[in-house]
Amino acid sequence: MKREIVTIDEELCNGCAECVPACHEGALQIIDGKARLVSDLMCDGLGACLGHCPQGAISIEEREAEPYDEVKVMEIMVGKGKNIVVAHMRHLKDHNETEFLKEAVRFLNTNQEQIQFDVKEVIREVYHSGQHHSGGGCPGSREISFEPKAAVLSTEKLVSGQSELRQWPVQMHLVNPNAGYFQQADVVLAADCVAFALGNFHQNYLKGKSLAIACPKLDSNQEAYMQKIRALINEAKVNTLHVMIMQVPCCGGLLQMVNQAVQEAGRKVPVKYTVVGIEGQILKEEWL
Repeated sequence: MKREIVTIDEELCNGCAECVPACHEGALQIIDGKARLVSDLMCDGLGACLGHCPQGAISIEEREAEPYDEVKVMEIMVGKGKNIVVAHMRHLKDHNETEFLKEAVRFLNTNQEQIQFDVKEVIREVYHSGQHHSGGGCPGSREISFEPKAAVLSTEKLVSGQSELRQWPVQMHLVNPNAGYFQQADVVLAADCVAFALGNFHQNYLKGKSLAIACPKLDSNQEAYMQKIRALINEAKVNTLHVMIMQVPCCGGLLQMVNQAVQEAGRKVPVKYTVVGIEGQILKEEWL
């Protein structure tokens, strides 16, 4: 069957193993100094490992692969202990993989006499833990509700809410690096979620700049993104590049792509990056 599954660029992989603990399913191992996908059956294709690779060597591709086998995964999980099982099942829950989650629960209930921890406690933690549970699951897709922000009174002029977008299209697959609005421009390359999380995105970050947006976790053919970033630097001769990402691990892939493209480009360009918290706060902002 054709489905989404992890792929590893062996040339980029340095064998650091940071991706291995992020794969609760055990689909990744370090073999001969490189990260390897050891079984299609164990890779769910949801990409929990993406943001943990400092080299940007991991991506998601769609190809022919054996169907993911939840029972096979659970057989391995239970030997790793309760916390790993909880993390795996929360990962499924956070991604709305309802059928796989039901399979996991059935496996626990059917085999509870052979399992060395309290099955009912695991199920209770997965389904009834608080919104801000620690560990496990996918931070990028975990359901969280925020309290409404209190209005701030100020004597400053109120923001009109006018859009500062100066071009179309903006999605990375659709933009043309040779378009006039990119030539010698200050460019913002933002993860898709940034503008929704950051209330002052238009006024404080987009005004007077050109824009491209991308999702390093869900977008396909990210090699095309690398080519376009290099083209922005080499051909459009952009003045500055401002990379804006969310705090979730998978979002770090966008910064990794830019770092690699900058290293491969034929000219230098100042690169700034900003990390935005899921509640709209600026967590980090600096020049590379």
